[in-house]
Amino acid sequence: MPELPEVETIRRSLEPKLLGRTIEKVYVFLERIVKKPGAGEFSRLLAGRKIISLDRRGKYLLVRLEGDYTWVVHLRMTGQLIYAPEKLKHRHLRLAFLLDNGHWLNFIDMRTFGSMYLLPDDRLGEIRGLATMGPEPLSDRFSVEEFYRRLQKRKRAVKTVLLDQTVVAGLGNIYADEALFLAGIDPRREAASLSKTEVERLYQAVVRALRQGLRNRGTTFRDYLDGAGEKGKNQYYLNVYHRGGKPCRRCGTGIVKIRVGGRGTSFCPNCQK
Repeated sequence: MPELPEVETIRRSLEPKLLGRTIEKVYVFLERIVKKPGAGEFSRLLAGRKIISLDRRGKYLLVRLEGDYTWVVHLRMTGQLIYAPEKLKHRHLRLAFLLDNGHWLNFIDMRTFGSMYLLPDDRLGEIRGLATMGPEPLSDRFSVEEFYRRLQKRKRAVKTVLLDQTVVAGLGNIYADEALFLAGIDPRREAASLSKTEVERLYQAVVRALRQGLRNRGTTFRDYLDGAGEKGKNQYYLNVYHRGGKPCRRCGTGIVKIRVGGRGTSFCPNCQK
């Protein structure tokens, strides 16, 4: 699933292409992707609106529209938003948006878990994932003190807590594993057991892992592409994620892959004791 660096890279790659553009027509090929309102109302309300800005909240892309509406996109596992001169001839094309310059925004989703919403700005709280989301980890709201307070309330494994979007926004399997490695913390540790010093290390590691992902334009193993259809490069710089059985880049110990809270988790048993 695209995480914060991937969604932010998509936002940055689409922003210069979409700002000021008007959506002329909407084609919905799989109606269940559209959650609110119904697919027909979604198409009717979206057509003719100008794009004012592109924002991001956690793993959600927020397309701000004239008339105080926001078009919300959650890519889930395999969603892709690709700007192109044409409507792409792709077997997994689920929606297509014709713009006033004749170009297209194509939504491709093989697994069909992606979701879209179109709501007035004052009703965005109806999207539960947005309403309950924790602080952005690259914002001023994400402080060591607040992070420590949130972790102290959780008795679950720290890896599981990092994936909880109500604790901190935008982290998924990739960057949680990477941050825990950088902090030298075993992913199975109870979150509430972490000392203030350990939480500070983890805080810095989360920021570092996410910033690296942004510099490298996201991580691509299979499905992730930016808004121009380009792959990311962060997969070449990962320390533990997707490296089970390979030697740790730091100490040479074999990277171990286990399951924590039902999620595949990679770590170095020597560096993360």
